[in-house]
Amino acid sequence: MPVPLRLRLFKGLLASLLIAGPAPAGPVAAAEVLELRFDGLELPVNLEQLDGWTRSPAGRSGGGDLAVWLDLLDPRSRQDLKILLRAPLLRDTSFGEQLLDSWAGSQMMARLGDLLTTADGRSTTAVLQTTLRRLLESRQDVSTIGLLRALPVQRLSLQLDGLYELAVQWRQQIDLQRQALRRLQALALPERRTVPLAFTDRTPLRPRRLGLAVGHRQQPLPLEVWPAPPSPAAATGRGSPAPQRPWLLMMPGLGGNADQFGWLASELAERGWPVVVVQHPGSDGPALKAALDGQRPPPGAETLAIRLADVEAVLAAQRRGELPVRGHGVVLLGHSMGALSALLAAGVVPEAGLAERCRKALDRLPIANPSRLLQCQLPSTELPKRPSPPADLRGLVLLNSFGSLLWPRRGLASLGLPVLMVGGSLDLVTPPLEEQLRLFLQGSDPRSRLVMVEGGSHFSPVRLMPTDEVLFRLDDELVGVDPARVQSALLRLTTEYLQTLEQPLLLPAQRRVQQGVTLDVLDAAAARRWKAGLQP
Repeated sequence: MPVPLRLRLFKGLLASLLIAGPAPAGPVAAAEVLELRFDGLELPVNLEQLDGWTRSPAGRSGGGDLAVWLDLLDPRSRQDLKILLRAPLLRDTSFGEQLLDSWAGSQMMARLGDLLTTADGRSTTAVLQTTLRRLLESRQDVSTIGLLRALPVQRLSLQLDGLYELAVQWRQQIDLQRQALRRLQALALPERRTVPLAFTDRTPLRPRRLGLAVGHRQQPLPLEVWPAPPSPAAATGRGSPAPQRPWLLMMPGLGGNADQFGWLASELAERGWPVVVVQHPGSDGPALKAALDGQRPPPGAETLAIRLADVEAVLAAQRRGELPVRGHGVVLLGHSMGALSALLAAGVVPEAGLAERCRKALDRLPIANPSRLLQCQLPSTELPKRPSPPADLRGLVLLNSFGSLLWPRRGLASLGLPVLMVGGSLDLVTPPLEEQLRLFLQGSDPRSRLVMVEGGSHFSPVRLMPTDEVLFRLDDELVGVDPARVQSALLRLTTEYLQTLEQPLLLPAQRRVQQGVTLDVLDAAAARRWKAGLQP
């Protein structure tokens, strides 16, 4: 629901309908009357008149008697309501059909069916699914008003209280994150100005694209391998010995590709940290495009098991010397679902009672925290019962991670390794207060750091390639501040974090500014002060 509707839409619409009074008595055709229920009131609306009103051009009457009252809404609310009712729910027929078949789609339909009921209060989930599927078979897109009029139910009832609650939930999440940012900016932290890392004089590295044969896949697993070039001291046999540096295994998020993290992999490899970026077929960019083309359901948490098998296979191949990377231990780095994969691969086992927590969390659509849909799919998927973490694991880098329902109490306490956890103040996919701060506070390693990117979004770490334009059409609010500048700042921060694994140094809590991008780096004490300031 567009944010401008909010409370003024509901107040204005309900006030208008109250003046209008009830619909005319007499028999009505199927799906011709919609009862709006709000705050104990029941207000019948004629759907045919409502449809006619949405089609009328600005400044011209349409929709019969109902239009007289709807036109009393202020112009902005009136236009927003028309857009909401006429906008396609699904723009692509094939993708819509696949979405209905997915676990996430079924959950969304179940929640909507609880809000849109029959006159006697029964859920319309089943009839919504069958009607929407039928409409998708006969037309390219389906609007809200078109779906309502097509439902084979004589009289519908829409729980505006529930819809209003969803709108309020979204608004409150935005307001909460704004308030949290102000509290964070008020924290007394040492300020530091940084500059982008200088480029090396060497020829830019290029990845080696390999296919790793794995037993759990029919086709080789695609990898991008970035071996670190030999240091001048190693090449000449003179100078100080090379530092004890680990190699890094990177995992993109759901629908992400390996090349979207080449910006980070290449720069870290240049500075002596070899990197392997794994592409996960079935939950990568081509899989997402196949879903959009209607060839398969959208990928979800059911792909985690094979992702973890991919990680285990890459780690095993490196130990056997089958990959051209060497290092003193390994660091797992992931974005979003890739970060969740890193936590699970590190042996952080989900706490008991997830199914019950999800039952409560999905009582209403988690519009303010979509990551909960993925977390709550896990009880229906198969994961390794006892993940075996790498014996030489030295740390984790988690970009826009999540797991509040998986680890509500112990969080990272069982990990015992340093974690760099990065979130964005504009992240509305994995909200940082729930999905990062809560987990970070339960960690135990003093070298761990929580980093908030002021103005950063869920997609700030992702460098989109030209071939990604069809898959990603993001509004400015979802992109946040310039991703290229955020990535430059994150590169410098990540190198400093990795250096703390080589020598007994700690990355201090600080507020660092680079090219206009502010990163708030918190240790456990600073994170606790931030959380304390958020208490009402």
